Amino acid sequence: MRRLTTVLTSLTVAAALLSGCSPEQGSAPEVVVTGEPGQVPVLEYEAPLTVGEARAEVVWEGEGPSVADGQPILVDYYAEAGADASLVGETFTSDPRPYLLSAEALGVDIYRALSGRTVGSRILHLAPPSDGQSSSTVAVFDLLPTRAAGEPVEPRDGLPTVELAENGEPTVTIPEGEPPSELVVQPLIKATGPQVEPMQVITVQFTGVRWSDGTVFDSSWDPGKLPAPFPIGVGSVIAGWDEGLVEQTVGSQVLLIIPPSLGYGGTDQELATETLVFVVDILAANGRNS
Repeated sequence: MRRLTTVLTSLTVAAALLSGCSPEQGSAPEVVVTGEPGQVPVLEYEAPLTVGEARAEVVWEGEGPSVADGQPILVDYYAEAGADASLVGETFTSDPRPYLLSAEALGVDIYRALSGRTVGSRILHLAPPSDGQSSSTVAVFDLLPTRAAGEPVEPRDGLPTVELAENGEPTVTIPEGEPPSELVVQPLIKATGPQVEPMQVITVQFTGVRWSDGTVFDSSWDPGKLPAPFPIGVGSVIAGWDEGLVEQTVGSQVLLIIPPSLGYGGTDQELATETLVFVVDILAANGRNS
């Protein structure tokens, strides 16, 4: 049975980034990092760069909450081979990567480099060559939000109510009465990021609830799950998402009430006749300027 979470693919940081010794705090004066938040960082150093021991340095500290062990994180990364400054891999021109904050998911050195940092931080990480490699690695990690943030919006009367847990997970309560017959789009948190455009891939947290009985049928907030990337405005998720999330702003939280005609249709017989309620946190959109 198809669910939104089946679209999520397993994405891993390049193996060259996931090896090395445990990092130490301290400066890395031979590497200068410039560039604005959300933009591809520029690394300046003399190649070949030799790294004898892995270490991490905070380029700038974010104002968000500290990331927690075992909980989802969302990162943009950019990495070069220190030997010749050639590109190893990056996500700034594609989609950020979700991970659980653990040594198993990230590797010991990157886990220690990111552990305890605050959302919004940029971290420089230097790692010596691992087995079978001839070059050190110079990497930058940006810790992105995993929940919506912005100005609360007072929803209009008669809509489902949404309460947020401390980590941002929504609980949806369905009101009495028949569901709307047309698509309802209600921002709950309005952010100042760029607008979502058709043909983009958005990264989201979401919870989906049946109007008929208020039960959750899918959620990226479930234990062990991660924020999920979806193409938008191309007819590849469900029509209600395409119509309701295009032109919303990155960082916002949106309540969608989707009638059966704009839902899963014949792709999911169990949900084909259901009115669906989604709470969607828009975390990123490829090609973003924020």
